[in-house]
Amino acid sequence: MAYKIDASLCSGCSACEIECPNAAIREKGSAFAINPKKCTECVGHFDEPQCVAVCPGNKTVVVDDSVPRYKA
Repeated sequence: MAYKIDASLCSGCSACEIECPNAAIREKGSAFAINPKKCTECVGHFDEPQCVAVCPGNKTVVVDDSVPRYKA
């Protein structure tokens, strides 16, 4: 499953955009959004999704259950 950013909790700090190895995160309004077609959950890059690791918010970046898991 790809990850998604809860726009209502996003502070707009941009930490996630810089860390994403797939360039799947872009600014959308005053928050950030993850393109599920580009999100690989950092499989093959890191042990944990970097957007989750660097986000200063609590539960701002969550699993998007509407998108199938990434298959390498």
